[in-house]
Amino acid sequence: MNTKETHLENLSEIRSLMERSSRFISLSGLSGVFVGLYALIGVTVAYRYLDLSLTSSGYYHAVVSENGELNKSAILFFFTDAISVLIASLSTVIFLTIRNAQSRSSKPWDAVAKRLMINLMIPLSVGGIFCLILVYHGWLALVIPATLIFYGLALLNASKYTLNDLRYLGILEVSLGLLAAFFIDYGLLIWAAGFGLLHIIYGTFMYFKYEK
Repeated sequence: MNTKETHLENLSEIRSLMERSSRFISLSGLSGVFVGLYALIGVTVAYRYLDLSLTSSGYYHAVVSENGELNKSAILFFFTDAISVLIASLSTVIFLTIRNAQSRSSKPWDAVAKRLMINLMIPLSVGGIFCLILVYHGWLALVIPATLIFYGLALLNASKYTLNDLRYLGILEVSLGLLAAFFIDYGLLIWAAGFGLLHIIYGTFMYFKYEK
């Protein structure tokens, strides 16, 4: 009986080592919570800037001037708002990932982490360029759905190098992006649900499942 239990423990350790060598498991659930909070703050600032209520529709009309041209000041605001959320999110993710890796006595930047980043950044880079093209042509209503869809695809593409739970977040993000493409007047609210609430729920779940 003791021999059988020893074999099972050895198999469990081998499987754990194989998982560590092929998957990046140092992502922190708390980083997802913070990213979600930053996103909600960014959306709140945007609503205040546009002077809109939660029931208001057609937010993208505020980015177009009366003569039909793009409102450069509004475009600059949205760009600044988005970049601020992105910088805060990346800084937090990097800090908490390094801390989580150190607590696991593993390297925060190894071959698996590099593969994860490459597979994450390819869809994100394509999505970013595509969004700039949409802005260039004045198709502003589709920018928010595109960010959700390409972000979700990036998570799906990167999930094979980290915890499988990330795949479900990616599927939900893509689904919300498609929903936002249908209900374009409420794109900001759907974006807040995708980048804000989903991240908070996902991050909380991951924290209690893997870190607590």
